[in-house]
Amino acid sequence: MASSFLQQVADYMRTRRYAKRTIETYQHWIRFYILFHKKQHPSQLGNAEVEQFLTWLAVERHVAFKTQSSALNALVFLYREFLQQPLSLQLNFNAAKTPPKLPVVLTRAEVGALLRWIDPKYKLVAQLLYGSGLRLMEAVRLRVKDIDFDYLSVMVWQGKGNKNRRVTLASELVPALRQQIIHVERLLDADMQNPIYSGVWLPYALALKNPAAPKQLGWHYLFPSNQLSRDPESALIRRHHLDETCVRKAIKFAAFQAKIQKNVTCHTLRHSFRNYIPVVSPAGQPAAVQIHSR
Repeated sequence: MASSFLQQVADYMRTRRYAKRTIETYQHWIRFYILFHKKQHPSQLGNAEVEQFLTWLAVERHVAFKTQSSALNALVFLYREFLQQPLSLQLNFNAAKTPPKLPVVLTRAEVGALLRWIDPKYKLVAQLLYGSGLRLMEAVRLRVKDIDFDYLSVMVWQGKGNKNRRVTLASELVPALRQQIIHVERLLDADMQNPIYSGVWLPYALALKNPAAPKQLGWHYLFPSNQLSRDPESALIRRHHLDETCVRKAIKFAAFQAKIQKNVTCHTLRHSFRNYIPVVSPAGQPAAVQIHSR
């Protein structure tokens, strides 16, 4: 069980609408920092102790640069926002070294092989990762209403950096997406027969502004979990989205089955994303193809 201090930090972050995973990550590093300094209260520590902790992570624990950065971000938040004791802007610690890492990109043939081997339950998610350039959590958090069939686009809310964006939707995925929405609708109909079902989770105060929204089809997750679960914050019975770890395992196993000799992850499909925009010649015929990658 988290200490009362860590619980206060978590509550403070929730009132400021931090993402659940950010709260969990910051709690982890703040707890680690307190234990490292033999359970001294952070308010009694400062720049020197933070520098010592970050240096220890790099020298003794050999953590990656991004891991050390996560710890630093958590401690900067703790002192600047929560304790109102900002750290120095010139902390002196050993920075973790990280070698340059090039993204893994799949060819069209490799993507085709991967999709042929992937478990059918996760194929549509993988196709969206590749066809729309989505991140894994962006895909599993999609709601039914985020799919725009008229404009062949997908709306991504609160993506990386808490930014919203609209991305293209491959027309080939329309039939599968319509079938997926029918599946969601059937689950909703069954859930509505359950007297303890409280609808889907909605962010912030949206459920208060629109009390009917949690039980409306449009707000339900496009890729729902197979079972109901208890919301850890409200203790209400809801249907959450698909567990993202299942997608990760499915893609790893499909790459193994397809004998792809690359380190394939969910993000590899995003790296492999391409938009092919035909350039029309004066005669009206496609003259060339421009490739825009990200």
